[in-house]
Amino acid sequence: MDPQLNRMLKQGVSDAVGFVGGALAGYWLSHFMGWDLFAEGYSGTSIMGILAVGLSGGAGLHLARIWQKANLGKDGDKPLGPYEN
Repeated sequence: MDPQLNRMLKQGVSDAVGFVGGALAGYWLSHFMGWDLFAEGYSGTSIMGILAVGLSGGAGLHLARIWQKANLGKDGDKPLGPYEN
């Protein structure tokens, strides 16, 4: 497999895992806090649940990017993917 394709595949998979993992953590956090994400209408608890899922998904993606910079740039050469270190 082409090294650039391999690197971009690793970046894409780690982005997806970070975002989905963060969003799931936000969902469970909102569930335990009593914020009904899927409530009918836009009540305060529904908005708080949506915010928890969105912000946690973004935080998970950010952590995935930090992991990428720490682990995918160890080759000693110039990064080949879309994210510059």
